[in-house]
Amino acid sequence: MKIGIEAHSLEGKRTGVGRYLYNLLVEWEKLLKEKGRVAANDIFLYFKDVIPENLPQIFEKKLLKTSSTAKFIHWDLHRAAAKDKVDVLFCPDYRGPIAYHGKIAVTLHDISFETRPFDFNWQTPAERILLKWASKKTAQKAKIIFVPSRFSCREVIKYYKIPASRILVTPLGVDRNLLSEIENQDLIFLRKKYNLSENFIFFVGTFFSRRHVDKLILAFENFIKEKTDWQLFLGGRDQTKGKTIDFLVEKINQKFGRQVILRVDFINDNDLRLLYRACAFFIWLSDYEGFGLPPLEAMACGAPVITSCSSSLSEVAGDAAIFIKDNSDQNEIYKAMTLLANDLNLRKELIKKGKEQARKFSWEKCAIETWNGLTRI
Repeated sequence: MKIGIEAHSLEGKRTGVGRYLYNLLVEWEKLLKEKGRVAANDIFLYFKDVIPENLPQIFEKKLLKTSSTAKFIHWDLHRAAAKDKVDVLFCPDYRGPIAYHGKIAVTLHDISFETRPFDFNWQTPAERILLKWASKKTAQKAKIIFVPSRFSCREVIKYYKIPASRILVTPLGVDRNLLSEIENQDLIFLRKKYNLSENFIFFVGTFFSRRHVDKLILAFENFIKEKTDWQLFLGGRDQTKGKTIDFLVEKINQKFGRQVILRVDFINDNDLRLLYRACAFFIWLSDYEGFGLPPLEAMACGAPVITSCSSSLSEVAGDAAIFIKDNSDQNEIYKAMTLLANDLNLRKELIKKGKEQARKFSWEKCAIETWNGLTRI
């Protein structure tokens, strides 16, 4: 069986979709080698600008080298898949080539562009329209749709009117590299690199309006008045309307005369695993998520978690987190932060529960269920 995979999310600095696809490929390589099925399956990875290094070796990699993402997906990918006569084209990033007549499988990590279009004000109007239109068209023609949660499954059924029989829920997992052993000297280096205090609160993820990073910052402004030696560490690109996060960070740091809030655009995987381990606790709020991988990763690494009870997040966190009911209520956020900072026993309890909850999810299981879905089309 020949499988083509749209793989441009693996290029550059990998975030959500890129990390998802990379972990699938790692697990698929193990699966195929164990079953002795490497020669029986031709798997093509199609790239837009560059073929990244350090990818699993058994897959054939093809560089299409094109001028834009839209042209890559809707024209070059279409032609390459047809030329290679793939039995199914797997599109892990919402969209597939609209004019392609072969079998398509797609992953819809969420459909926030459908339900919350105002979160995408950072895109041009043309980009927003194309993403929404192409994603819906791809879903309607796909033989199977992978979603990461029961919540996302319900959303796809509700908004796209697609029968449940064509949707497969494949929850995500935790990258094993995040769980590798660390040395004290690694943590010492981390604190020096970022100028971190002994106690800090951690958030990582793209700053969308639905994630209320501004409310988190304002809640922390009250928190730091009592916990004067604490810091807030924010990692992610600012995609909020007006891109106001840096302004807020600078304003509060000036007010307190030091860097009480640290902010970077991107965190590499090695630093990420250390930050999860070193933080006093992790906080991740959102009105809408298809899954919410960072809270799961934080729990797996032993960080107590504060998160939202909305969308898929209660599904992911189970009973292993403190839940915020109103993400726009900075006083509720402040109270949760203060509670967790003051109660060491509660932190220990959440660490234990979080690790137990995280063990329910694995990339191996996600990869096997996704593979089975692809090969039965």
